[in-house]
Amino acid sequence: MVRQHRDNRTAFLRVKCPDCENEQTIFERASTVVDCSVCGRILSEPRGGNATIKAEIVARLE
Repeated sequence: MVRQHRDNRTAFLRVKCPDCENEQTIFERASTVVDCSVCGRILSEPRGGNATIKAEIVARLE
C-alpha cells in the first residue's frame, strides 16, 4: 500500500480582513489577487509558490 504524505500539501486558510474584519476562506497558493468580498482590500497576492497573505490568519483548514 502506498501512503500519501500530507505534510507537503497545501491548505485553505481562514483569514480576517484588517479593515472590516470580514472572515473568508482563501487558498494558500492562490494564483490570482484575492480581494475582501465586503470592502475590496487585497488579502492575498501571488508570489510564485505560496501567496503573500496580507490579512490575519485565523485558522488553517486541512
